[in-house]
Parts: sequence; structure tokens; C-alpha cells
Amino acid sequence: MGLVLGVGLDAAFGDPRRGHPVALFGQAAGALERRIHRDAKAPGVVFAATSVAGAAAVGLLAERLTERRPAARVIATAAATWAVLGGTSLAREGRAMADALTAGDLERARGRLSHLCARDPSGLGADELARATVESIAENTSDAAVAPLVWGAVAGIPGLLGYRAVNTLDAMVGYRSPRYRNFGWAAARLDDAANWVPARVTGLVTVAIGPDRAGAWRALRRDGGRHPSPNAGRCEAAFAGALGLTLGGTNTYGGRTESRPALGDGRPPGVADIGRAARLSTAVTVAATMLSCGVLVVRGRWKAGQ
Repeated sequence: MGLVLGVGLDAAFGDPRRGHPVALFGQAAGALERRIHRDAKAPGVVFAATSVAGAAAVGLLAERLTERRPAARVIATAAATWAVLGGTSLAREGRAMADALTAGDLERARGRLSHLCARDPSGLGADELARATVESIAENTSDAAVAPLVWGAVAGIPGLLGYRAVNTLDAMVGYRSPRYRNFGWAAARLDDAANWVPARVTGLVTVAIGPDRAGAWRALRRDGGRHPSPNAGRCEAAFAGALGLTLGGTNTYGGRTESRPALGDGRPPGVADIGRAARLSTAVTVAATMLSCGVLVVRGRWKAGQ
């Protein structure tokens, strides 16, 4: 009940405008990073372990305090779920990008790209901005929605908060820049591990409910492992196949250029495909919610039988 209520709150309100718990966690983690940062892996391991353990401990405390109070447990789970989900805000950002591109306002569209990904928007045209948006929606469907739900089903409130901590740390320090190549190594690898199962669940759910199931399955199976990320390619390939698109190409991040392999075998994405990707993302989130609730029911029956 708490999980479903939290998804409903996210659908109705999106991210809180002020005092977002994830932002507060980011501020605390940022302060810790400034104190212990060194160009080495060991301090990064301490940073990641301390930050994630702290977030999970808050979740564990919430469960202990509500152990004999079912209504309070529902409320606590709903609040945690709402705090860690970002699916509704992801779709809103996609629609804002589509609106800017439809209006022909490339400068506004380029300015909004940072809300979706770290790609350098300077010089990108409408088609490349549309591709970046569709790819970001596909990848972040797992990070912002499916993965928190999976971890919530498996590990309750500590799983919800712990996962969001892992993903936030990766967004903060999980880069291959001179500052974070060593220090951010642990956060990046932890994020890869935490998203391994959810990314594949995202791909399979997309295959199951996408508009072109055969195309989604073909692209997921053939192209999912071609992406340099061990997880993002599964989501992007499945979305590409489901929507009849080809994703991938040349991307620039902070002056560093990467050539991504083609995922899917359809046409290049256009502005109209942003809305299609956002609707598919929402449908995948709903299906993942139902799947997570099913896991919880099975867990509850298994515990009752012990």
C-alpha cells in the first residue's frame, strides 16, 4: 500500500519543489566530499560506504519505529517512495524539451538539456537534442523509477533510500574527470551493481508492454550489450526497438567526445518521439509498480508460511 501510494504521490505532484530529501542528502554528501577528497580510490570507498550506509540507516530506523504500527509504516513507505522516485519529473522535462523544440527555440532547448543529462548541448540541433532527450528518458526510466521500486520491493525503506543514495553519489562523483577518476570509482561501480538487475527488468518490461514487442526484443537482445555502460544500453536498446527508432551516435561530455554504437534499426528520433518515449516511460513505471507489489505479496506469503 505504501509503495502504491508513493507512486501515486509522485504521479500527482512530481518532485517536491523545496526541501527535497535527495537535495538535502546531496548537500550532506557534498560537505563530506570536500572534507575527505583525495585523488585516490580508498577515500572514495569511505565516502561512498559512509554516505550509503547513512541513508540506509535512516530507512532502517523508520522501519523499526513503525514495526508495530501498520498505518505509520504505510505512510513512511509512501513518503520514502515519493522522495526517491523521479519518473513524473522526468516526463515533465521531456515535455518541456519537446515544447521548446516545437517552438523552434533552440537556445531554450539547449538550456534544458542539463536537466536530463550531462551532455554538452552547445551546437546541437533539434534532431540531436531530440535524440539526447529520448535516450535520457529511456536510461532514466530505470534510474528514476524502476530501480527504486525494485529495491523497495526487495529491501523496504532501507532499500529505497539506499538505492537513491547510490544513484545520487554516481551523479555527483561518478565521472572520469581528473578530479573524480579515482575518488569517484567506488560510487560509479556501486551504481553499476545496484542497477544491474533493474536495468534488465526495465528492458524486459519494455519488451512486454511496448508498441513493437518484437522490435524491442530484437534490439534488446542484439544491441543491449553494445553500449559502454553495462546497464544503460539495455534500457535504450529496448526503447529504440519498441518505438521503431535508432539511438546512439556522437556525444560530447565536458570536452570529451564519445561515439556510441547504433541501438535499434529504425529511423532517427524526431521531436514527436519525445512524447512517445515519455508515455512509454510512464507505462513501464506503472508495470514495474505492479511487478514490485507482486514481489511483496510473494514475500509476505513466504514469511507467513515460515
